[in-house]
Amino acid sequence: MTDAPLVSVIHFPGSLDHETAALAAQAAGANASLVHHKDHDLPVETAAVVLPGGFSYGDHLRCGAIASRAPVMDSVRRFAADGGRVLGICNGFQMLCEAGLLPGVLRPNRTLSFICRQVTLQVDDAGTGWTDGLATGSTLSIPIKNHDGAWFGDPSEGRVVFRYDESNPTGSFERIAGIANRDGNVLGMMPHPECACDPLVGSADGLAVFRSLIARTIVVGVA
Repeated sequence: MTDAPLVSVIHFPGSLDHETAALAAQAAGANASLVHHKDHDLPVETAAVVLPGGFSYGDHLRCGAIASRAPVMDSVRRFAADGGRVLGICNGFQMLCEAGLLPGVLRPNRTLSFICRQVTLQVDDAGTGWTDGLATGSTLSIPIKNHDGAWFGDPSEGRVVFRYDESNPTGSFERIAGIANRDGNVLGMMPHPECACDPLVGSADGLAVFRSLIARTIVVGVA
């Protein structure tokens, strides 16, 4: 698929879901490349960046704090500033908040425990670079697996993209499960769309997030 857009998936020490994210991008029709956390530049043909879930650097200091200062993140910041699409999933969401690319913080769940379960999300904003193929008000079935997954902050500093249903398992402020920057090209979400790409694992709803990058591909210079 030489004409397919390239999704660069950043691999940090402790990342768990980088290969799954790459497979999800490929299932959506893109090419995928793993990029090392010590690299100073993204591949020049990068159309989108994914910061995957896991426990980067063992979650030392704060979840995502050390990863947000990895060498590759300078290139990710430039890419985002130029309008490139960046998706942070779970630990990747934490990185984006720590890097100042998204508002707010991720705090421990209200149960003070690790939660691993399927959840229902409501789409609040279908106009971002990661939700082109979705309809506002539609719902998705996607799993969560986190301990520090409760978002807290000022929603007006960004764009709320996903909310949990009334169960709000993490205790996130205003049930927020995913928030984008004001331009809509940088999205962080605690649920794992890459783990919902095949009906055999319970849902294929996560594919819609990855397919949206096919609908509006912009290759941004990152050299």
